[in-house]
Amino acid sequence: MRLRLLPQNTSINFFGKSRYAIWLSILAVLISFVFYLINGLNYGIDFRGGTMLMIKTSNSSSVSEIRKSLNNLELGDTVVTKISDPSDTLIGNPKQMFLIKIEQQEGNAEVQNNMIIDVKKTLSNNLNEVSFLQTESVGSKISGELVQKAILAVCLAVFAVLFYIWIRFEWQFSLGAVIALVHDVLITIGIFSIIGLEFNLSIIAALLTIVGYSLNDTVIVFDRIRENLKKYQSVELLEVLNKSINETLSRTIITSLTTLLALLALFIFGGEVIRGFTFAMIWGVLIGTYSSIFIASSILLKLGVKRDWSNKNSGNPGTNFDE
Repeated sequence: MRLRLLPQNTSINFFGKSRYAIWLSILAVLISFVFYLINGLNYGIDFRGGTMLMIKTSNSSSVSEIRKSLNNLELGDTVVTKISDPSDTLIGNPKQMFLIKIEQQEGNAEVQNNMIIDVKKTLSNNLNEVSFLQTESVGSKISGELVQKAILAVCLAVFAVLFYIWIRFEWQFSLGAVIALVHDVLITIGIFSIIGLEFNLSIIAALLTIVGYSLNDTVIVFDRIRENLKKYQSVELLEVLNKSINETLSRTIITSLTTLLALLALFIFGGEVIRGFTFAMIWGVLIGTYSSIFIASSILLKLGVKRDWSNKNSGNPGTNFDE
């Protein structure tokens, strides 16, 4: 017996209130932009420069104890976060784990290296059973280059989508898909600005993955729209769009739900290190599914599209699917 989350022949009118979806999306993008201007983003060490250490200690250690130990070194902006290792928790042997982030020190690479040595020595002297699991250091020059390359990567991905959809379909489809992708990326960045989650290179990877996921969803819908435009050449575009989305709705929901189940498992059990990435992916799946149905198709409805791919000037709208 096949799993069916929706009735076989749904007839939902997705465009009955489409103007509300458009205005809601415009409002969400504006709010994201305003919060970005006010709050900015909580850039990680990848983009700000600095040092990150991940340590594991005995159960007697605490965040305040680590901060007190590091205060004497006068390191500047230092953030200490307690994290957990899901594998230790599952086997009943939880350990104290901490993530320490220290701002970029003034001076050359030798100054940065000496600071790391001093931090490790201080922590070893003041904490019980401390072990250093990971140490990462990024200079200010490299972090600046990473910001530029991250922006370039996202922009190139969007332009590649523009070109691909244009070649495969028509410019109306291409514009609808790109507007939907830009909508997804801007709102995702806005969410990170609003809630203050760390924005690092893994989030850029998540954004690029969101672009791919949203594009896949959109292309599935567009393929069905193109098929139905050929099949029902005398039917109004609005009816064809509604029919196409209803026909792909079950596939869209099942794909999104199965993806979300895997992401939720990673978010809950994956630990602090990948939590920002999985959060971005969860949000991206939700907003990508929404934009594929309501934004990309609504843009297509506004722009119009030719009805017969064998005749560039064809297309007289009608009223029914009974032909």
